[in-house]
Amino acid sequence: MALKQVSSNKCFEGFQKVFEHDSAELKCKMKFGIYLPPKAETGKCPVLYWLSGLTCTEQNFITKAAFQQAAAEHGLIVVAPDTSPRGCNIEGEDESWDFGTGAGFYVDATEDPWKTNYRMYSYVKDELPKLINANFPTDPERMSIFGHSMGGHGALILALKNPGKYKSVSAFAPICNPIQCQWGKKALGGYLGSDASKWEAYDATQLVKSYSGPRLDILIDQGKDDQFLSAGQLLPDNFIAACTEQKIPVVFRLQQGYDHSYFFIASFINDHIKHHAKYLNA
Repeated sequence: MALKQVSSNKCFEGFQKVFEHDSAELKCKMKFGIYLPPKAETGKCPVLYWLSGLTCTEQNFITKAAFQQAAAEHGLIVVAPDTSPRGCNIEGEDESWDFGTGAGFYVDATEDPWKTNYRMYSYVKDELPKLINANFPTDPERMSIFGHSMGGHGALILALKNPGKYKSVSAFAPICNPIQCQWGKKALGGYLGSDASKWEAYDATQLVKSYSGPRLDILIDQGKDDQFLSAGQLLPDNFIAACTEQKIPVVFRLQQGYDHSYFFIASFINDHIKHHAKYLNA
């Protein structure tokens, strides 16, 4: 699979790059950001995947999160894909900010007209890691995942549905229980159809109830002044209750005064990089 370099900027002695490729899974051109730490010039590095939230592209995280210095210090390659297929000419794909373009929700759609292209779950789980491992100096055995909001949901479900695939998982303000919130009902209903029992396969709070894989050490940061927390879109309490019941360790930090933005993410990103480095560099 051919990669086309879109941009390259030296950053903390490594390089922040963006590439474009033709995705077999999504049947369109896709971009991803990749940070290559200085260590990548001399050896194989573990890979940390970041999943962004609603309306984002690959650009938001790489320009706003200020993660590169910590990634350079810990020798981590960090990959940030886009949040949905682009330019598929599906009727309705650009009508709303929380469904369609920029809102792939990290599921494999089963409903027309979305099912041909909207396969972000398989793209992140299979196609993207294969592409990264084939083209960059990675250690394929060492990968972790984290994300924000819709991407926090994506990170949690990918870790829970694929025991042992990821060494660690963390999230900022994740959508923890999408079958119970408006964003989730709209997205899951649209992509997976009206049978709500099918939605549970993509709901972290449901998945954690049957998780039986290797120990997962979950870190979640949540801004206390997040407007989407108070609006009932994120529902972390439901996820924490399910984790407690299953005796799955979760560190949940409610951060006083912080909102849902990248200012919040940038404030705690170093803790998350350190959390993953502990497992990836073990």
